[in-house]
Amino acid sequence: MLNDLYSYLIQPLLSYDFMQKASVSLICLCLSAPLIGVFLTLKRMSLSGDAISHAILPGAAVGFLFSGLSVTAMTIGGMIAGIVVIIMSSLFSRASKSSEESNLAVFYLFSLALGVLIISLNGSNLDLLHFLFGSVFAIGSETIVLLGICTTVTLIVLSFIARPLILDIVDPLFLESVSKSGTWVHICFMILAVFNLVSSFQAIGTLMAVGIMIIPATSAKFWSYRLTSILVISVFQALISSYVGLIMSFHYNVPCSPAIIISLSTLYLVSFIFGSHKGIIKKFIKGKHYEN
Repeated sequence: MLNDLYSYLIQPLLSYDFMQKASVSLICLCLSAPLIGVFLTLKRMSLSGDAISHAILPGAAVGFLFSGLSVTAMTIGGMIAGIVVIIMSSLFSRASKSSEESNLAVFYLFSLALGVLIISLNGSNLDLLHFLFGSVFAIGSETIVLLGICTTVTLIVLSFIARPLILDIVDPLFLESVSKSGTWVHICFMILAVFNLVSSFQAIGTLMAVGIMIIPATSAKFWSYRLTSILVISVFQALISSYVGLIMSFHYNVPCSPAIIISLSTLYLVSFIFGSHKGIIKKFIKGKHYEN
């Protein structure tokens, strides 16, 4: 029995080099992306993460055209495209006095269409699938280094901007009255979001990258109201789901990225029902207690 469990759950991670590389890359991703997702959800910008993840596609596609599957070229291209979309959406929202999210939606749809067009005209269907869904089992050392750098930078920068970022979420008008750092903190945070999405699309693709950022952050809030606890729970759920996705993909020959997102969605459903803070059962029991 124990030998069967070992051979099923642990041995694949120890016996195969591609599984080890995939595990390390996903661990790096899980230690940074959910943290960004928590702050995005608190800022009510969850859909912005989805928009940015698609906005990086044309930049990465241009990098691919010039240098092939070069991690450096695609990362630089994706970063430039993501930052340009953020800046343009901000400028258009200020000029037209419309919401930033509505302008971001326009730019991300244009970017997504442009990226798919560039890849379709100059690449193959396999290249398009690689961009959209990633290929975590084909990940190289260069990508692992990029993900490690991304995780390190994210943790360091968040430790410096955490307080003004939290204040910007809770009371942006007060932050604006006592400091001029609000705008710069927001821009810095959005650049971090772009960096995480650009790094993660190398492993799980642009369509799935935002899932590992937003889903665990959303489900963690069903378990606690404390920010520190939410951050820890979101990372833990991302790690568990990544492991389950890897094992499912290895044994049942299913795509790894969708398997990870399905695992995250399952944990979200469990959190929604059984969560100790806002779960349905908790609310039902609390409501019955008040009725008595």
